[in-house]
Amino acid sequence: MTDRPRRIVVAITGATGATYGVQLLKRLHATPGVETHLVISDAASLTLHQELGLQRRDAEALAHVVHRNRDIGATIASGSFPTDGMVIAPCSMKTLAAVAHGLSDNLVTRAADVILKERRRLVLMVRETPFNLAHLRNMTAVTEMGGIVFPPLPSFYHRPASIADMVEHSVDRVLDLLGIENAQAARWGGMKGGLKDDLPAD
Repeated sequence: MTDRPRRIVVAITGATGATYGVQLLKRLHATPGVETHLVISDAASLTLHQELGLQRRDAEALAHVVHRNRDIGATIASGSFPTDGMVIAPCSMKTLAAVAHGLSDNLVTRAADVILKERRRLVLMVRETPFNLAHLRNMTAVTEMGGIVFPPLPSFYHRPASIADMVEHSVDRVLDLLGIENAQAARWGGMKGGLKDDLPAD
């Protein structure tokens, strides 16, 4: 076998939170030995413009390879094309439902189906609140199939100073799930000095 880059499929769908997909692309593009394959849904094009003031081409410029969502004949639509994982960032509830029920009616959902059937890593950054029962059942179904449901919930132990800090922390966690080296991630180092002294004795 010949050496090849680590191929990561990134899909951006129409849920709020387009910044997660964009920041993930930036981080992966700056990582040596990684090749990104990007798919953007039509609804995501609207969200990119509404939330970030970006055009589709701006996001596409961050990827190594770009595929059209209607191109079911793309390389990533086949399990014979080696990839190392896929992230849907953000993942709409419509996309979640399609993945949960195997409805491969566009390239995003077909590529996700391929990832699952080939037992590769699939991460869904689902964005909705509150969840209804259909959402919860679909997340359970995807989890039972081997996917990882990752709502990008902010953490505060690293004391984020901005929205960008919160976004980066979620992206750091996704990179961890993909097994990609990530030296800049904020890591939990245990309680700070003095706090443990306030805990009751056993």
